[in-house]
Amino acid sequence: MGRRGMGRTGSCAVPTAIAVTSADMALPPQDERTLPAVVLRDVDTRPLGQVLADLQTLIEQYGHVIVVCSQATPTAVRRRLHTLRSLLESDRIALFRPDLPPLGIAVLARQLRQLASCDLTPGVLASAGRLLVHYLHAGALLGSVARLDRVPVNLKQHAKSWMPGSQFAVLAHPQPQLVRLGPDTALDGPEFGTWMLVAKGQLQSDWVTGTLAPSWKVQGLREAPLPAESPGWWGTGRLIEFCTYLPDLSVLYQLVTSVRRTTCHWCGIDVIGDRCVFCSATPPGQENPHRPRPENRAAVG
Repeated sequence: MGRRGMGRTGSCAVPTAIAVTSADMALPPQDERTLPAVVLRDVDTRPLGQVLADLQTLIEQYGHVIVVCSQATPTAVRRRLHTLRSLLESDRIALFRPDLPPLGIAVLARQLRQLASCDLTPGVLASAGRLLVHYLHAGALLGSVARLDRVPVNLKQHAKSWMPGSQFAVLAHPQPQLVRLGPDTALDGPEFGTWMLVAKGQLQSDWVTGTLAPSWKVQGLREAPLPAESPGWWGTGRLIEFCTYLPDLSVLYQLVTSVRRTTCHWCGIDVIGDRCVFCSATPPGQENPHRPRPENRAAVG
């Protein structure tokens, strides 16, 4: 399949692969141009040589692979991904792990799958993930915050969490917000038109779809299965997770292409932003001593 721009034809023969670490992170297509996700199945349990060969085949087939995963992805999976990248000694693999809840990760991966059908170079496409994160609002309705450590919870809220029937509306991104659910509960929402994706766990409530979505003036509402990583991220299985996003490919493409591009001084690919997602290099003079250097092949975005 050729990589087509919005009305233009790209120079690359195949699209960049967008990979996820489990099938439940591969959301159904948003539109007819959304490319399928590559699911890296059982990365941590299959023999290393077998997984290594599969990843090498992906690189040969697609040229570049962008792996999008959650910070709740099991440690064994993350370590295996670092090991694979190191063994392949390849700057053609980007490991992108933004600070988003699992449903937000799945939404972001789908947006990258939409953009992968356009004429964006691999470096720009990988960098686009950092840009699009700013346009996501991700949160959940929780039945308990006793084990929530991703969003600040004060002692009073912890105490109320043990009261029967207590529910909490939580926004994890872009700005953390946590309030106990009541008649006038509100969360700060997007100031632009979005769609909302909802994933229901072991909590019964229509607050997200019946109250929050209308208050945020969402233009479309869809449901998806709850990602397996969500209970671990939120500290409870009694939740309803949600994420708002920009669904239109033309809008996503315009956002990405309106940002100035630069060339990575280390690996030579085009990027947007201040750091290459593939080799982790920053522009000369901006090196952070706490960041992995480009020669560290296990660097993660």
